[in-house]
Amino acid sequence: MDLNYTSEDLAFRDQARAFLDANLPADLQQKVRKHLRMSKDDYVRWHRILAQQGWVAPGWPAEFGGPGWSAVQRHIWDEECARAGTPPILPFGVNMVAPVIMAFGSDEQKAHFLPRILSCEDWWCQGYSEPGAGSDLASLKTTAERDGDVYVVNGQKTWTTLAQHADMIFCLVRTDSGVRKQEGISFLLIDMHSPGVTVRPIIMLDEDHEVNEVFFDNVRVPVQNLVGKENKGWTYAKYLLGHERTGIAAVGRSKRELATLKRIAASRNKNGKPLIEDPLFAAKVATLEIELMALEMTVMRVLAQEHKAPGPEASVLKVRGTEIQQTLTELMVEAVGPMALPFDPAYLESETPHSVFDDDDAAPLASHYFNFRKTSIYGGSNEIQRNIITQMILGL
Repeated sequence: MDLNYTSEDLAFRDQARAFLDANLPADLQQKVRKHLRMSKDDYVRWHRILAQQGWVAPGWPAEFGGPGWSAVQRHIWDEECARAGTPPILPFGVNMVAPVIMAFGSDEQKAHFLPRILSCEDWWCQGYSEPGAGSDLASLKTTAERDGDVYVVNGQKTWTTLAQHADMIFCLVRTDSGVRKQEGISFLLIDMHSPGVTVRPIIMLDEDHEVNEVFFDNVRVPVQNLVGKENKGWTYAKYLLGHERTGIAAVGRSKRELATLKRIAASRNKNGKPLIEDPLFAAKVATLEIELMALEMTVMRVLAQEHKAPGPEASVLKVRGTEIQQTLTELMVEAVGPMALPFDPAYLESETPHSVFDDDDAAPLASHYFNFRKTSIYGGSNEIQRNIITQMILGL
């Protein structure tokens, strides 16, 4: 793999950088750089700006409305978005359910759902985890029973990110309980506005409403919303998780956060010198930066496998990416010291221009730190990913 950018790659980078400089709203940029909370309108506004340019789905082929970019172009775009401080494009529609629909969905599903994902007409959420079925996802108990031309769905999903805003949920459901548990699962697309769907918030430690419980009480779902074949949903679920885990690595974002960490450490003193010059702390930062560089090379190798679905190597990206993200938040808290312990909800919600603690770097860090504790769990816990690596890559 050639790691040097060609002249065409550099021209693309300049084009991407110019577009972001001209079109990224300053208020959204500041929210991202200051670790403030994003509203639904924030996410949708940025999504639609990119959709108008045709750049909202970098990994989509041109036949489905994507830009048809190469792996290198997608990597450059990710880096430039991180550099600029753009809001993330929420992955549930663009990067998770869309590849499943493209690979396994009917022509009708592709024609209906993919354009609505591109335009953000539909906001998607993920219906995988259940109480008692998280890392052991195949133990899920939400059922879908066939009744003529509909499935009747009953059960519960949990930790459903931003379900309070969602129009659609892609859901794993049990359609056959008499076979091996992985073989009786189907993949359904469910309208969140259907009668019988209830969303109940889970308020997190930092008082944010990010995740939810979703209940299904005799929800009737058209049979045409079944993706692929009945009882083959486990295959589609693993395909989706490969795309999710690759995205979780988030190299570009971590590079931006590394720069923030260095800035914070340079502004804090220890023994009369900037903390970044302290040998012990500088060694921690240097080790982290080396690990991030190694992760970036691994991501490039995976992305270079054009037209090949992510395999078990996605588990490597997920494990290392989330460990790096967590270490970044830990070192930021260490750099700021005791002032990182409290957090300021009004500041996080952009209700006040400055932290009541008179330290805008410190104000969001406790919330940021606690939020990133979950990254090693979602998308399949890191312990499960190590099992996958052991079995499928090392052959043990």
